[in-house]
Amino acid sequence: MRIFAMWRPLLAAFGLTAATTAAAADWPDHPITLVVPYPAGGPTDIVARVVAQGLTQKLGQNVIVDNRSGAGGNIGADMVAKAAPDGYTLLVATTAHAINMSLFHNLNYDVRKSFAPISLLTSGPLLLSVRPTLPANNVKELIALAKAGKLTFASSGNGQSTHLAAELFNSMAGTKMVHVPYRGSAPALTDVMSGQDDLIFDTMLSSLPYVKAGKLKGLAVTSAKRSEAAPDLPTIAESGLPGYEATAWNGLMAPAGTPPGVLKSISEALQDVLARPEVKEKFAAQGFTAQWMAPQDYAGFVDKEVAKWANVVKTSGATVN
Repeated sequence: MRIFAMWRPLLAAFGLTAATTAAAADWPDHPITLVVPYPAGGPTDIVARVVAQGLTQKLGQNVIVDNRSGAGGNIGADMVAKAAPDGYTLLVATTAHAINMSLFHNLNYDVRKSFAPISLLTSGPLLLSVRPTLPANNVKELIALAKAGKLTFASSGNGQSTHLAAELFNSMAGTKMVHVPYRGSAPALTDVMSGQDDLIFDTMLSSLPYVKAGKLKGLAVTSAKRSEAAPDLPTIAESGLPGYEATAWNGLMAPAGTPPGVLKSISEALQDVLARPEVKEKFAAQGFTAQWMAPQDYAGFVDKEVAKWANVVKTSGATVN
């Protein structure tokens, strides 16, 4: 009996490992939930639905998009961080989750520790646009105008990439443009077009149609290279602010502790989905690039993003209300 008692913890651990391995081997045997921490219809939601459709076809189980918006993406992220680590609840993370690490002081999750990284999904530039009547036709003229007087920039919300991209611009250009946060891109774009605000850094998907229609004046994109969706628009770096770069990205994460076999299965499925021509075309039309990454590479990418935006938050003094 004493010998059995000595081996009991080891046998229990073996049983748990065997059960976990069996569960991973059977995965997936029921629908998977893809949590999008933003409202339906936005850029992240559109990316998630394309990915969900591809994964449904690849994995043979329904992948359902669940929009859990609020608190700058924190509500959905917190929900997934607390979910069972079984591969059936996944998070579509964004640039905002890297930003939130330094912008919010009482987060219930850590984007680097609470999740198991799976892969990047998409990345793409923001588009710097101004109201049509603003007397600035390029980045140099915008900087001069901002230094000469008070300009306001709209954003889709505190802590979003649309907010911090402008704060990075302020920091590098030596300007003090005033932030006006909105609840989403739609009302922010409306107020820039009407002249209530002067400019906005927003996704290509949201703002490019208005630029093409003449309702906004597009000045530049925030990426290091020009966008295929708008090749005539220069980058901010090449048109007046060397070294500037900011991208909006989406990635996939699972709760920390998810079995390695499950993570491997999701990663391999994603690699297939993101390589499909029709998926690449759908993302390209929105100004995004489909971009698969191995889990360890995605983890390193997130680490660098957290550090980059922490510096922007500190330098700019950006806060959430």
